[in-house]
Amino acid sequence: MTKAANGNGPSAPKLKLRKPTGAVPWPLILIEGEEGAGKTYSAAEFSASEKIGQMYWIDLDEGSADEYAAIEGAHYLIIEHDGTYRDILEQIEAVHAEARRAAAAGEPPVVLTIDSGSALWRMLTNWTHERARRTRKNRAMLQEDPDAPVDPTMNLWNDSVERWQRVMYLLRTLPGIAIILARGKQVSALDDNGNPIPKRTEWKVAAHKDLGFDSTVWVRLKRDEDPQVIKVRSLRLRVEPKKPMKLKDFSIEDLVFNGLGCSVDSQPRIMPELAGDRVGPWLKRIEGETDTAALEALWRAVPDPANRLTHEEILTVRGAAERRAAELNAEPKQMGDRPPTDADKLRAAAARKAQQDADAEQ
Repeated sequence: MTKAANGNGPSAPKLKLRKPTGAVPWPLILIEGEEGAGKTYSAAEFSASEKIGQMYWIDLDEGSADEYAAIEGAHYLIIEHDGTYRDILEQIEAVHAEARRAAAAGEPPVVLTIDSGSALWRMLTNWTHERARRTRKNRAMLQEDPDAPVDPTMNLWNDSVERWQRVMYLLRTLPGIAIILARGKQVSALDDNGNPIPKRTEWKVAAHKDLGFDSTVWVRLKRDEDPQVIKVRSLRLRVEPKKPMKLKDFSIEDLVFNGLGCSVDSQPRIMPELAGDRVGPWLKRIEGETDTAALEALWRAVPDPANRLTHEEILTVRGAAERRAAELNAEPKQMGDRPPTDADKLRAAAARKAQQDADAEQ
């Protein structure tokens, strides 16, 4: 922070401003609805558009990607993954980077289709329940009664929501067009205690509750009705409250380029990722570091004013580096004076995580 002109103290922060562009940003499109209503078909059909570049397709527990490539003109590449959240996230990050390269080169927009968001959220939900069953308290309870109900604690749900939000941030800021498909259906309405309300139903999207809010445009498909736009964030299209916009002839191409008004001038939404402090990237780097010399260099570099860290943040990062260095120095002695293998590291990480979960339960 610079000194004030009179030398009596720090100067006020300077405003960082820019003029709005007025450009229509590339959208995140949610297409949800009943089985057999045409969600996957509409995305595959869009891949034939001459107005887009390469479409990448992530198939999550749906199994339709290969078959729908037979649609006339369909042209997309299937992204392979091993079914783990980490691999899926890394592939989405790779598409994000490729979309950024294509946009910088002036190429047509990259498109990413995820089929489906329902499967992604179901995977994270299952992960939450599995972790809840592994806590010390619940393991003891299940030993006495294997069918006892296990309710995940809020900290476990927060971990799942954080993972979901990492994916959504990449989709919302994609320098191209993101499409996420999801299942939707009419279900019994529930009261605040989770009990069914007699003779009342509601439409439910099988995904995280904020998916509709995060989307630029939300389309609902039913087998026996015209497609409906439930919500749209646009100056060109307007959806009245409680009056979805019906689309007689629906296609994603028409919606994006005619309805929303996207064009070659479109850009991704400018949304810096929000963070409570600046230590997050440092902690991720430290967690993955396996060289104590690199940790020592990082420890020395943290106070550099260019890093813009507060005194408290510097202490947090340095403390994490010191703990990680201690772990690396201790591992060979704990494992027979030999360099730890990947399996050793995984077991050690699992043990640390189990202890953290146990501490959280106490």
